[in-house]
Amino acid sequence: MARSPLIPEGLDATLVLVRHGESEWIRQGRFQGQSETPLSALGRQQAALVAARLADQQASPALPIPGGAPREVVHSPLSRAADVARAIADACGAYVLRSEPGILELSQGDWEGVTSDEIARRWPAEISAWRHNPELAHAPGGESLQTVRRRVRPALARVLDELGRDYPRGTVNRPQVGGYHGVGQAADQPWSVLVAHDGVFKVIMLTLLDLPLNRFWMFSWSLTGITVLEIRGGRPVLRAHNLTGHLASIEDNQAREAAERRGRIGAL
Repeated sequence: MARSPLIPEGLDATLVLVRHGESEWIRQGRFQGQSETPLSALGRQQAALVAARLADQQASPALPIPGGAPREVVHSPLSRAADVARAIADACGAYVLRSEPGILELSQGDWEGVTSDEIARRWPAEISAWRHNPELAHAPGGESLQTVRRRVRPALARVLDELGRDYPRGTVNRPQVGGYHGVGQAADQPWSVLVAHDGVFKVIMLTLLDLPLNRFWMFSWSLTGITVLEIRGGRPVLRAHNLTGHLASIEDNQAREAAERRGRIGAL
């Protein structure tokens, strides 16, 4: 696969992508898009847990992230992403915390604030087309994937250029297969965090990996899921995707509460 022209020649760096936590509209089953909807109580717990996980990278199992603080924590302007980014920046001692309009979530137009069931009832053909052919279809009044990619590219370029500043260039002329000495990031390699949304992250991944937009549904992010993309000698390498082990305590509590409810009503 050809190296993405977005990536500076010989760049050695790491990008960590983190989706925001649960919002009130997610809790209610509503499409969000670019509408402001705050983190729920659960979302705030998720934010604290993902921040603690990124601050303790060597906790077992260790994350494939270089040591030290991230060079930047860059977030979507929407508060559900900004609040998670702030928690990460505080926990990790990030040098820079900044908002990036280019990684705003996809606009969902007339669907924003509407539940999935109501969308299926009012726009059955449109939602079916979106789920089957996202490159050709989008929400009424919303953004196309082509439009999103056009704003994503310069945003990514800004992040990548900053990662490459004042750090030696690398090469792919070195071991590339896991398990061999010399594979992976140097301890002082720069890394940055992006905190944003499922939809725009799909476009970001396709853009960085030089894949067509019709592969939009290939990637998925859980709430506060962690994805690690190493850039090795200017070439992107997916090291981990959608890690959620930091949420185990929440999931254990939810399972325990569900079991208690079943016990109270006599259900198996």
